[in-house]
Amino acid sequence: MDEQQIDLDGQRITYTHSEGAGRPVIFVHGNSSSLRTWSEIMTGSFGQQFRCLAFDLPGHGSSAPAASSQDYSLPGYAATLAAFAEAMNATDAVIVGWSLGGHIALDASPAQPAAAGYVIYGTPPVASPAQLGEAFLPNPAMNIGFTASVGPEEAEAYAASFTADRSEPLLEEFTADILRTDGAARAGLFASIGEGRFADEVAIVGTLPVPLAILHGEHEALVDLAYLQQLTIPALWRGRVELVPGAAHAIHRETPEAFTGLLTQFIADLG
Repeated sequence: MDEQQIDLDGQRITYTHSEGAGRPVIFVHGNSSSLRTWSEIMTGSFGQQFRCLAFDLPGHGSSAPAASSQDYSLPGYAATLAAFAEAMNATDAVIVGWSLGGHIALDASPAQPAAAGYVIYGTPPVASPAQLGEAFLPNPAMNIGFTASVGPEEAEAYAASFTADRSEPLLEEFTADILRTDGAARAGLFASIGEGRFADEVAIVGTLPVPLAILHGEHEALVDLAYLQQLTIPALWRGRVELVPGAAHAIHRETPEAFTGLLTQFIADLG
């Protein structure tokens, strides 16, 4: 993929786009990941059909570190997403968020009234820090995602929690991105969440005016399915959490055909 850079309010952001000319789709990666996690989607038939856009969050991939630790937070990342959509003339995009990216998408939604719809996975909407224990499964690998200094063994353990089949190429890809991420981004995110600096996502999904698709890998090891299923979400696509066979946390990398199939159906249902 051809990577480019753009300045968003003084923050240097790396991004890429696909060749498609259809409805715009903005992909938001997860904690300690990068835009390259979307490469198979963007260079494949889905990217040839739709105008796909992806960017590296501050301190991730090839984007510059955040100018302030306050920007390593859900409000900071949400502002980056909204600014990116505006700069790319894609305010009417479908926003696809994986893991942390899904939380960013939800927190940015009040600033994106023209967005056509949202697709999230690995993302349990929460109203407060107290709900995190209900929304996430007790997996010790989660702690690594909030640790500033992460070594190779810890990065591999965190990467392993993303997938069901533990395939070596995927683990190597995830591990490399984890080690490349600015450690201050993980520490800053942890501090901001502890301070409650994020939106009431339960209220957001309860009143979202556009369709929201929630996907869930059948072997998901980090997010509690029962928690997702008890939420009240009037705009929930198909009226249910969509289970994806054979996948765990990283549905887009483990089962890309099923993933793009669901995205294509979601976009078709938008009309």
